[in-house]
Amino acid sequence: MTKIEEKTINTIRMFSAEAVQAASSGHPGMALGAAPIAYKLYADIMNYNGKDPSWFNRDRFVLSAGHGSALLYSALALFGFGITGADLANFRQAGSLTPGHPEYGHTPGVDTTTGPLGQGFANAVGMAAAEKMLAAKFNRPGYCVVDHYTYVLCGDGCMMEGVESEAASLAGTWGLDKLIVFYDKNNITIEGDTDIAFTEDVGKRHEAQSWFVQKIDNCHDLDAIAAAVNNAKRSGKPSLIIVKTVIGYGSAMAGTADAHGTPLGAENIQKMRAELGWTDAPFVAPADVAAHTAAIAKRSEAKQAAWNTLMTDWASANPDLHSEFKAWTEGDLSGIADDPSLWAFPDKPDATRNTGGAVLNRLAALVPNLVGGSADLAPSNKSYMKGMGDFGAENPVGRNLHFGIREHAMAAVCNGMYLHGGLRPYCATFFVFLDYMKNPMRMSALMNIPVIYMLTHDSIGVGEDGPTHQPIEQLVSLRSVPNLKVWRPADGRETVAAWLDALAGTSPAALVLSRQNLPQYPASGKAAFKGGYILEDAQKAVPDVLLIASGSEVELAVKTRKALLSKGVDARVISVPCMELFDAQSPAYRESVMPNAVRARVCIEAGSSYGMHKYAGLDGACVCMDTFGASAPPEKLFERFGFTVENVVKQALRVFVGGR
Repeated sequence: MTKIEEKTINTIRMFSAEAVQAASSGHPGMALGAAPIAYKLYADIMNYNGKDPSWFNRDRFVLSAGHGSALLYSALALFGFGITGADLANFRQAGSLTPGHPEYGHTPGVDTTTGPLGQGFANAVGMAAAEKMLAAKFNRPGYCVVDHYTYVLCGDGCMMEGVESEAASLAGTWGLDKLIVFYDKNNITIEGDTDIAFTEDVGKRHEAQSWFVQKIDNCHDLDAIAAAVNNAKRSGKPSLIIVKTVIGYGSAMAGTADAHGTPLGAENIQKMRAELGWTDAPFVAPADVAAHTAAIAKRSEAKQAAWNTLMTDWASANPDLHSEFKAWTEGDLSGIADDPSLWAFPDKPDATRNTGGAVLNRLAALVPNLVGGSADLAPSNKSYMKGMGDFGAENPVGRNLHFGIREHAMAAVCNGMYLHGGLRPYCATFFVFLDYMKNPMRMSALMNIPVIYMLTHDSIGVGEDGPTHQPIEQLVSLRSVPNLKVWRPADGRETVAAWLDALAGTSPAALVLSRQNLPQYPASGKAAFKGGYILEDAQKAVPDVLLIASGSEVELAVKTRKALLSKGVDARVISVPCMELFDAQSPAYRESVMPNAVRARVCIEAGSSYGMHKYAGLDGACVCMDTFGASAPPEKLFERFGFTVENVVKQALRVFVGGR
C-alpha cells in the first residue's frame, strides 16, 4: 500500500467517523473496518462516472450492509459523485443527500435502497441476471455494449438472513459469473461476537451453491484484493471474497460490539486524529488526497467516453438492434392499451388466474423485455410465457425465470432486475405466501419501482387446501403499504386493465387473482383504470343501496342486485378492483360513483373487513372474512361464511330500512 492510498483510506475513515459523530447517530464500525475494500473498488476496480451516475454500462455497487452508509457516502464524496463536505456534515439529517441508509433515487451513486439485511445481496443477484440477459441479447462480435460487473459489500448480518442463502443458491444455479461479493467478516453484531449465534462455514456453504470462494486475511493488502477480483473474473462462477476486518479499526472501540452502532464520542475522535496525525478540518480532504481521487475520477470519465464511441459504432452496424435497445432501456409502452386483441375474451366464466395468464402471454409478444416467473407454481398461477424459453446458465436469452421455492429471494431479485435497467420483471406465487416476500415488496414501493406481482388463489375459494392456504388478512396487509397498487379484478377485462396499469405505472403493483371461475361483464374494461366504477346501475337517479365489491365477490353483488329488485329495492353495483386508484380520483368522480347521500351500503369481499369500512360508512355493512377459513369445497365455504345472495340481501335490507 502506498502512502497516498493509506492516506485516502484514512480520509474515508475520518469522514465516516465524523459524520456519525456529527449526527450523534449511526454505524461507524463497518466504515472504519471495510474502508480499504471501498477504496480499492472505487480507485482501481470498478468502472463508473461520478458525473453520470446512471451511465448504463457502469459497474453496479451494492452496499448490502446499508447501516454502513457513511462508508459509501464518504467514497462518493471523494470519487466525484457530487457529495460535498456539507452533505457529510448533515448525515442523517432532514433533507440531506446522506440519509441513515442508502436510498435509491435520492443520492447520486446509490444503485439500490439497502438497510434490511440481505435484501441488497438479493438485489445484486437480480442486477447480475439482468446484465447476463441483456448481454446475450445485444452484444455482437466486436461489440460488447453490455459488459459490466455487479459488486457487493455485505457483512455478517447479511449472511445470517435467509434471503441471502436463497439468492446465493439462485446465483450459482444461473451461473452469474459477473457477480462479485465482498464479505466484510468482522465477527461482530449488535449483541456481541457472532459465535453466539453464527458458527457455520459461510465459504463452504457458498461453494456448495456453486460459487467461487476466496479468503483474504488482511483487508489492508490492496494487492490481494485486486488479485482476488482478477481470479473471480476468470472463475466462470459468482464469486465470494471473504475479507477479515476489524470493526471500528483505528478507534478505541475497535473489535467491540459498541463500535457497530454507536458514535465514537468526541474524545475517541480526537484520539483517532492524533493516532493518524490528522490535522485537516472535518469533512475536508487533504490536498494530495483530493488530487489523487480527482485523477481517478477523470480516468473514470474516459471509460464512459470509450463506451460511447463503441455504442456509436455498434449502432451504425446494427441499427435495428440499437432501436430495440432504446425501446428496452427507455421503457416506451405507449399505445399498447389500444390493441383490441388484449381486451377480447370469450363470454364464458373463467378464473382471473387464467385470464391473467392469457393477458401475460399476449403482452409477452408486445413487450419483448417482459421477463419473470414463479416460485415453482407457474402451472397453477399461469405465469409462464409460452415459447419464450427458460433463463439459465446455458440459455441467458430465456425470458422465463424459475425461482424455485424461494419467494423472498424471488421478489428481491426482481427488484434488482428492474433497478439494473432494460427489463420489466414480474413474479408470481400463491397469495397466501405473501408474507414470505413482503419486505422486498415494501422495498419496491419505497424505491418507487414498478415491479409486478402476480398473486393467485386469492380467498377461501382455494377450498379444500384449508385455512393454511386461504388468504384472509393479506389484502389489507398489502393495501396498508404506501405507494403500492393492489388490483383484485373481477373478470378478464379488469385483469387487462390491471396488467396495463402495472406496466405503465411508476410504482409496484400486486395483481390478486382468483382460482375459481368468474363471469365476464359487458360493462367492464377501460373504466377499471379509475380503480372503481359503476358496473351495473340502479334504475333510479339516486340508488337505494350501493353494493361495493372487488374480485370474485362482484358476481355476488350482481346477483344480489337482481334479488333486491324483486323486493322493490334499487341497488347500484360498484366494482372496485383497485382502491388506491379509486381513492386518487377527483372528489367529483368519487361522488358520482358513491354518492355521499346514499348511506345504505354493503361492502362485499372475501377478506378482512379492515379497510372496507371507509366505503361502508357509519351506516353500512361489511360482508367479509374476519376469521380463518376451513377445509371444504369452495361453494360450501362461501355458504358457511355468509357469501350468499340471501345473506347479502339481508344485510342490504337492514341498512336500507335503517337509513330511511
